[in-house]
Amino acid sequence: MGCVNGKCCSRYPSSTDGDSGGYGEMGSCRNATNKHILTQRSLEIVPVPSQNYELQYSVLTQRGYYPDSPDKENQDSFCIRTQIQGNPNVHFFGVFDGHGHFGTECSRFVKNRLSEILANDPTLLDDPVKAYNSAFLMTNYELHSSEIDDSMSGTTAVTVLVIGDAIYVANVGDSRAVIAVKNGNRIVAENLSSDQTPFRKDEYERVKLCGARVLSVDQVEGLKDPDIQTWGDEESQGGDPPRLWVQNGMYPGTAFTRSVGDSTAEKIGVISVPEVSMVRLTPNHLFFVVASDGVFEFLSSQTVVDMVARYPDSRDACAAIAGESYKIWLEHENRTDDITIIIVHIKGLSNSGAGDTDGTTGANRNPTSSRTGRGSSDSSAASGSEIYRSIRSEFTDLQLSMNRSPAIVVPSPSQPWELVGLLIGLWMGVSGAFCQN
Repeated sequence: MGCVNGKCCSRYPSSTDGDSGGYGEMGSCRNATNKHILTQRSLEIVPVPSQNYELQYSVLTQRGYYPDSPDKENQDSFCIRTQIQGNPNVHFFGVFDGHGHFGTECSRFVKNRLSEILANDPTLLDDPVKAYNSAFLMTNYELHSSEIDDSMSGTTAVTVLVIGDAIYVANVGDSRAVIAVKNGNRIVAENLSSDQTPFRKDEYERVKLCGARVLSVDQVEGLKDPDIQTWGDEESQGGDPPRLWVQNGMYPGTAFTRSVGDSTAEKIGVISVPEVSMVRLTPNHLFFVVASDGVFEFLSSQTVVDMVARYPDSRDACAAIAGESYKIWLEHENRTDDITIIIVHIKGLSNSGAGDTDGTTGANRNPTSSRTGRGSSDSSAASGSEIYRSIRSEFTDLQLSMNRSPAIVVPSPSQPWELVGLLIGLWMGVSGAFCQN
């Protein structure tokens, strides 16, 4: 969820920078070349030779339905870069959820610059955590200095950097990364990132110290007591969440506490410093998902993992998750958010492959517990999963501001029957009803 005003791949070694677009991988149909008929995309595979396993991935990005803004662009972007620094064991996956009037420009700028800065950092393999922090802060600085007006616009960013048998996850905002862990006969969802919103006590206290008023829309409009500073949880209060406001104004209204861009909200504590976690992969790790909050607004991490697990082909899983997300959005709103999802299956990793981080260098890690956020996994984490979180970056003087496009407020009374029919058709197509070999 965003501000109160609203809320391309090829086989290795090439990389993918996904701009906002129309329909992504909506369907499970394949033609003679093993590509989806609707998208003409094949499953992508990239090897990690140091550990003798492969990453098999697919991606979908889908514009939301906006009855009041039929020409509104998809403000989501994604970036997939393989063989970072020419190293076949280092790969990058990122999802960027733009918001505000110039959200599309912000998400595209950040997905390009963040990955480029990381790729050009000579310390990346020696200290991925430091490289991540530097890259986010530098990208934020460059966005402020660019021709893009980011005073009331910006983007969230959730990224996964694979280095050998370790994955480093850096998150700013309320998009999410989650990994599937085999635990006996069950597949458990384990969050790799923690949504940064005022629902989190630590984030709430931090932005309050920076001068933010934290109130829901109903509180700002006088419909509820503004002195009551408790809002339940994100599952039950997602429709009217606590938001950040300047002391004497009705802006920016951000429902998250970190982003890239948003120079206005930066003045009240919205920062671009990422939280970075690390997981050492084991054979029990089956796949990970990186997605915008268009997916996780109404679907829990466990639900998403369960859906992915049902489909051998991750393109079909992308289509199913997008269809379900749209369906539930339209049950609660008369609009939907943009949706972007990357699914990466971990193929062939064995215990004998575990060892060096990347086959070249090591990295220091500090083990701590990982925090769960909105829609967190419905089950406890598997004991075999080793989660490491780096020392959480302290917020710095380089803070961000942001203002998303309409994420919750949808005044249009129109009923999107045509879209519902299309989505039902696409959704049915996932089960094979409209597929051919």
